Amino acid sequence: MQRLTLAGGVPEVLRGGIVALGNFDGFHLGHQAVVNRAIGRAFHERRPVIVATFDPHPVKYFKPDVPPFRLTTLDQREHLFAHAGADAMLVFEFGPQLASMDAEAFVTEVLAKQIGAAGVVTGDDFSFGKGRTGDPALLKALGEQHGVIAEAVPQVLLDGERISSGRVREALIAGDTGTATHMLSRDYAIEGLVQRGDQRGRELGYPTANVELGDYQRPRYGIYAVRVTLEDESEYPGVASLGVRPTFDPPTELLEAHLFGFDGDLYDRKIEVALHAFIREEKKFESLDDLVAHMREDEAQARRLLALE
Repeated sequence: MQRLTLAGGVPEVLRGGIVALGNFDGFHLGHQAVVNRAIGRAFHERRPVIVATFDPHPVKYFKPDVPPFRLTTLDQREHLFAHAGADAMLVFEFGPQLASMDAEAFVTEVLAKQIGAAGVVTGDDFSFGKGRTGDPALLKALGEQHGVIAEAVPQVLLDGERISSGRVREALIAGDTGTATHMLSRDYAIEGLVQRGDQRGRELGYPTANVELGDYQRPRYGIYAVRVTLEDESEYPGVASLGVRPTFDPPTELLEAHLFGFDGDLYDRKIEVALHAFIREEKKFESLDDLVAHMREDEAQARRLLALE
């Protein structure tokens, strides 16, 4: 899997490919339908397939003070696109140039000339160009004039409503991991470097790998059954606290994961913590003994939810 930018150019071997075009943050079932269609076309036409995404998200560019809402990092998206079968990920660096580019210029200058796309696949709600004036119909009309055959994939529904990144975020905020997992086709996962903490977990008999939440969407604060993937792709079940640790002062927002059966040093290593099931809200305890008792109950519940017992 190659990671490309417009500034770096598209290699000749990837020109004439089919481009799946969208933001694809979260890579939920709707996004997967677009990418799968692009891969299907590329296979039948014997062409390479490129998945194009945007960084930063256009919303973040226009509203820099908006609260964190990201569902995936670029690294996570690259892994997901590669697993789907794409040949490359093209990252549109969203800034003043793209923000001010009109819809026609985006098709003629970017898709046709810079990328050399033979075809483009989007969702049926895709918009592009300055002021979001471009839509799938305009993309199809402009594309035909420049040898870029465009098509739009119909919406994917869950319970009669369109699956969207917004719906995934709503489910996470509500602690509804089941619905989020259904829409994503996998558990929502937070990736980051393990930070050195205050060692409280180790002192209480529950050593944790601590990860800052960064720009990720904040799920409901609480305790979760999790699966943790290490850099070597080994996976460990576990239990995690996501929130501000109200029992301790000062309150500090953190994701703290305790890995079952792991005994080693994870400091400064990248891990991915997948939230499998919400167990309970976080709570302030009057004593450490009370906290430890609840941690044992949380561990037992996590083991049941992860089918370890």
